[in-house]
Amino acid sequence: MRETAGEGSGGPARRKAREGSGSGPGSRAGTGADAGSGQHKRRARRGTRRFPLFTKDTARPEGGGRAAPGDAPAPARQWPLLTVLIVVGIGLLVTALDAFRVGLLLVGAGLLGGAVMRWTLPRVGMLAVRSRFTDIVTYGILGVVIVLLALMAQPRPWLEIPFLDDVLHYTVRNR
Repeated sequence: MRETAGEGSGGPARRKAREGSGSGPGSRAGTGADAGSGQHKRRARRGTRRFPLFTKDTARPEGGGRAAPGDAPAPARQWPLLTVLIVVGIGLLVTALDAFRVGLLLVGAGLLGGAVMRWTLPRVGMLAVRSRFTDIVTYGILGVVIVLLALMAQPRPWLEIPFLDDVLHYTVRNR
């Protein structure tokens, strides 16, 4: 009899007692309501591979607990999220004050900082939205795209990528 990780408890002694009780697949004992219940339980636990129509509950994201002890004040418990929000907020303020390139670089840097914190810290509080991998990829890609677009913004871009001139040949350039 092969056991799976979630099947049966009690180890070898319990398994031996089960096999010796005569309720195995080849015996006639136990023909009542519990006959074949091991097979039935295994099938019932397995379920379907389809997604459920209605979600009953959700799992907390990896690292989604408090970033500081529970007796710390609320802002201290969520310092990773607050750090990202403050850097992005400062970037938006600088953008509103007519230094758009520097402001957008701060916004991108804030998102990249969030990706780095999500990767390196075991607990990041509410910065954890999805799985660790998905959060890192999302924050990282958004941060890189915002930084690259800020560096390539017209007029007088700080970064020029030669093949983009061919791809974006309808762009108006002031030189």
